[in-house]
Parts: sequence; structure tokens; C-alpha cells
Amino acid sequence: MAEASMITPIAGGEDARAKRLQWRMLIGFLGGLIAGLAVHYGAADALWVENVTTYVTGPVGQIFLRLLFMLVIPLLVSALIVGVAEMGEMRALKTVGLRTLVYTVVVSSIAVAVSLLVVNLLQPGAGVDPALARTLIAQGAEGAKAITERAGEAKTGMDALVAIVPNNVFSAMSENDVLAVMFFALFFGIGLMLVQTPQTVALKSVVEGVFEVAMKLIGLVIQLAPIAIFCFMFNLAAQFGWDLIIRLSAYVAVVLLALGLQMFVVFPIILKTLAKKSPVAFFRETQEAFVMAFATASSNATLPTSLRVAHDQLRLPDRVARFVLTIGATANQNGTAMFEGVTVIFLAQFFGIELTLTQQIFVMLVCILGGIGTAGVPAGSLPVIALILGSVGVPPEGIGLVLGVDRFLDMCRTVLNVIGDLVAATVVSAGVTDEPATEAASG
Repeated sequence: MAEASMITPIAGGEDARAKRLQWRMLIGFLGGLIAGLAVHYGAADALWVENVTTYVTGPVGQIFLRLLFMLVIPLLVSALIVGVAEMGEMRALKTVGLRTLVYTVVVSSIAVAVSLLVVNLLQPGAGVDPALARTLIAQGAEGAKAITERAGEAKTGMDALVAIVPNNVFSAMSENDVLAVMFFALFFGIGLMLVQTPQTVALKSVVEGVFEVAMKLIGLVIQLAPIAIFCFMFNLAAQFGWDLIIRLSAYVAVVLLALGLQMFVVFPIILKTLAKKSPVAFFRETQEAFVMAFATASSNATLPTSLRVAHDQLRLPDRVARFVLTIGATANQNGTAMFEGVTVIFLAQFFGIELTLTQQIFVMLVCILGGIGTAGVPAGSLPVIALILGSVGVPPEGIGLVLGVDRFLDMCRTVLNVIGDLVAATVVSAGVTDEPATEAASG
């Protein structure tokens, strides 16, 4: 298979770099946690601690967040435009592209709804001393002001629905109006999909260039994550002590429960009802992709394996499987969307911020679209999570709390992403016959 030979070396190199980064992030997490706990129980009232958090760890963390916010809008816009436009790039697959798009949005919606339901029922972030939470929010308020100052102006009801359609996309970008910006990106992507001229091909090339540059810059910024995580965890542990560890273990358990429900309840129902496929047979046939996804924590690195499993084990039409799996590697990320949803609500609970139903619907919509537009770089969901946190009034620096356990959770949600792509390919392939066997032979 030509795809495997082209993808594997690149993905392998990226995966090795990602693993090194994750180890550095874990070291930063543990270092900040230990130092913060030592301060919390040994020198909590010392003047030097306040000076360190005010003039060193606080500003370093805020600079890291601002770098992410600087890049997240161009990243999401370009990713969504290109992702939607590519679904109709091949005339023979326009119907498949439409079915893939509808399936992706519907199943991603189910995934995020499941994750929000679980995290709201189990409340893993609740129970932290409200006074401590308010203190930390107050300390970070000035640095996060540019991000959160519009959170109190959130629209509700019909006004919120109307506001999703921007009257000025540049104004929406400057105001970090995420849903309005994403609506424009989706709408623009549909336009590129429908208009096939040399000019639109050139325009799509430009947007792809913006996406590649934004991804590269995000990758450079993420290299600073270990230092930022140390600073975040130092501040958090110095404030909350052992309560931090207790809440973090509850958070991990809730993420795994949500992923498990999607994998072993929702997916089997979809397979049985829409594809008339035995879930037991499906999981048996896809176990190679399952193991590869868990080991690499990379959808892109697992793509060659997924393509081979779709052809050899699931016996899916090649032209459909290649299209759906290639698009799905970046645009059908159920696990990522669920992780983002659980993380945002968990941090809101941790900081004692009660999100309204409208705000939770907002979180759900952004997670659905973020699952389509999240960058395929280490900690690629980080900018989306930070952006959602700022939009609903939760301190963005709270992301430092979860990044130390992200490697294991990344492995688990990558399994869901990859298996979700294979479920999508199976469903979209239902009722579609492949072209003569010569195509499979030539692939």
C-alpha cells in the first residue's frame, strides 16, 4: 500500500518527538507538583513565595497561554475550511463526503453529550475549598483579563443562536467569538467544496499554507509546555495541597468512563443498527489498529494500519475506506472532543464556577467543532481547551492541572479516535459497492 510507505517514516519521527515532549511534560508536572506541595506544607506564608508566583511562575504561564491564543484562531479556521473542502474534492466521492460529514457531526454530538452527562453526574472537580479557589482565580485574573473579560457578556436564548452567524468575521475573531468564527469557517469550507475552479484550488492551497504555518508555530510553542506546566502546577499545588491529587485521580477515572461508554455502548449500537455489523466481530477484526493506536498515541501514525485493517479484515470498499479514514484521522476525533468537554467542566467544578445550560451547550458545540479542527500535533487539543475555558470564565491556567496525566489519557482517546474512524468507514460503506477488484489490486 502506497499510503503506508509515505506516512510511516514521517509519523514515526513525529511520534518519537512527541514521546520525548510528553516525558518532559511529565517531569515538569511532577517537579511543579512536588515543589508546590513542599511550599504548601512548609512555607505557605513566606514572602518569597508570593514574589515567585507574582513575578516568575505566574507571568511565564500567562505568556504561554497568550502564545496559544495568538495562534488558535488561524489554526482552527484554516483546519475547518480545509477539512470541509476536502470532503468534496473528488467528484466520485461527493455522496460519501456528505455522509461522512453528517456522520461525523452526529456521532461527535453524541460523544460530547455523553461526556458532559458523566462529568456533571459524578462531579470529579467538586469539593475543593471555595475560598482557595477564589484566591487563585483572583491571582490569575489580571493576567487572564484579555481572555476572560467578555465572558460576562455571553448572550443567551435566541440572541445566542443568532450570534452564531457573524455579521463581521474579523470582529468575531478579535472578540474571540469562537462559534461565530467556526460557523464562518464551515460555511467558507462548504463554498470551496461546491466551487471547483483553478482559482478556488489556488485559494485552498493558500488556506492549507496558513494551516501548515499555524501548526508549525503551535508545535514550537508546545515545546515550552514543560516549563509552563511546572509553573502552573507549582501555583496550583502551593494553593491546594493534597486536595489536588484527590481531584486529579477522580478526573482521570471520569475521562476513562466517558471514553468507555462511547467505545463499548455507543459504537456497538451504531454498528448493529446502521451497518448491520456484529460489534464482537468488529472489535476482533480491528484489534491490530486498537493496539497500534494505544502504543503510538497518534491517529496519523496508526493510519497505515487502519487502512490495512479496513481492506484485509473489515473488507470495506477501498475507495470509501481510504477517503473516510484519511479525513477521519484529523476530522473525526470523538475521543478528543470528549476529553475537551470533560476537562472544561471538571476545571469549572474545580474552581467553583457553575456553568449555565447555555454555557454548557456552548462548550458542547465548540468541542464538536474542535474535534474536527484540532491540530495533529502533541497536545493539539490544548489551544481549544484554553480557548473554551477563557470563553466561559474559567481560569485558563487551570489546564496545567491536567497536562501531567495527559500522556496516558492521550493513548486512550487515540484508541477511541481510531476505532471511531473505522466505525465511520464501516457505516458509510454500508450499501456501497467497490469498483472492480482491479482497484484493490492496484492500491
